[in-house]
Amino acid sequence: MSSGGFLYNVLFFIIAIGVLVAFHEFGHYWVARLLKVKVLRFSIGFGKPLFSWKKQKGEDLIEFVIAAIPLGGYVKMLDEREGEVDDSLRHRAFNTQPVAKRFAIVAAGPIFNFILAAFFYFIFFINGEEGIKPVIAAPVVESAAAQAGFENEDEILAVGNTQIKTWQSFRLALIDQGIDGGSLTVKVKTAELRIVERNVPIGDLKILQEKTDVTKLLGFKLWTPEIPALIGGITPNSASSAAGLKAQDLILFINDKPIKDWKELVGIVQQSAGKTLHFIVERDGGQENIQLTPAEKKRGDKLVGFMGAYPEIPEELVNKTKTRIEYSLFGALTRALDETWTFSALTLKVLGKMVTGEAALDNISGPITIATYAGITASIGFLTYIKFLAMISVSLGVLNLLPVPMLDGGHLMYYLIEIVKGSPVSQNFEELGQRLGLTLLFLLMSLAIFNDIQRLIN
Repeated sequence: MSSGGFLYNVLFFIIAIGVLVAFHEFGHYWVARLLKVKVLRFSIGFGKPLFSWKKQKGEDLIEFVIAAIPLGGYVKMLDEREGEVDDSLRHRAFNTQPVAKRFAIVAAGPIFNFILAAFFYFIFFINGEEGIKPVIAAPVVESAAAQAGFENEDEILAVGNTQIKTWQSFRLALIDQGIDGGSLTVKVKTAELRIVERNVPIGDLKILQEKTDVTKLLGFKLWTPEIPALIGGITPNSASSAAGLKAQDLILFINDKPIKDWKELVGIVQQSAGKTLHFIVERDGGQENIQLTPAEKKRGDKLVGFMGAYPEIPEELVNKTKTRIEYSLFGALTRALDETWTFSALTLKVLGKMVTGEAALDNISGPITIATYAGITASIGFLTYIKFLAMISVSLGVLNLLPVPMLDGGHLMYYLIEIVKGSPVSQNFEELGQRLGLTLLFLLMSLAIFNDIQRLIN
């Protein structure tokens, strides 16, 4: 990753975390103010304040802070457990409030994350949804997809009761509905335009324990049309650039082997890392001989060849593989709420499978991976970045509701215990829970950063 790319990723990571944390903390702040609890400070970030200012809000003077470490935030309220409280203000201290009010204030943060996610999804869907058509190629031999009878150019219409419009929605539906194993009913439209149902036998396969993408794991392959071996563009400082390849060159032969399409070209190049290949290309009506040595690039445990060129794809082929879905105002809102609910439930399912050992722990991502995706989605476009923010906001909401001390969910757990037993948990019990929660969060963050570093190495 270049230094420019690194700074770009960091910038959009800070923007993402800043927006999501600010809205989360605003949830706590807004409900606390609504319930007449005295707020002392609203901070985005931890550590040394970079900027701070005070503002009069009704009868309260509240300090607003932007701090140096942008990985969280907090709302400080008047509380007898953190210092002396004047008798005239005791009725406005957080700890003196009825349990229902304390519950509402704490729950407001995660709830506001779900509200923000739904809003971002709405912005995304109201502008129309673009994606790759969920059309499959002939499945991998002896795979679950092959056993189910899938055929070349089957178009996926539904998984169970979930309608499928894009390849990405097909992938998520496989995870969501196949996470517990068993059998999946998939409705397809065949190349002959027949509507049929096929049953995918997942059995006891733990699809989240594998590092392979779920579609590949079950034998599904995305259908792609035959793309001519015509160079659309060259990446600067690449093997193609060094060899003298140019845009609009048509690759005719490699080592005297006729090349019929781009897929065949890529296959030869990937198998020839560091080996010199003899290209014959058609250029300006004539033929040119070119010597090209593919660069070596590590993919998993293998070295693959990389030439640094991309194809010229005719518009009619693009239209055969891409789809666009338009939504009305109500349709976009409904879709946004459904996506927020579905992704929340899926996140919770995946976390549950991790706890029981049925999902690989390397599914956990840390700040480096999130920063990378922040930069990638921002570079693609505003709407893609907005959708990324929606997904992260859902994850933040779900994680904060987990019954882990130090998180909002841990406090809510204490309040539920208080409701059942009729009195607050003891201070010793709460302090023990905080130490346990801090340890769990430290271990979780360590694992997430370890996974990030492993991804960078690979």
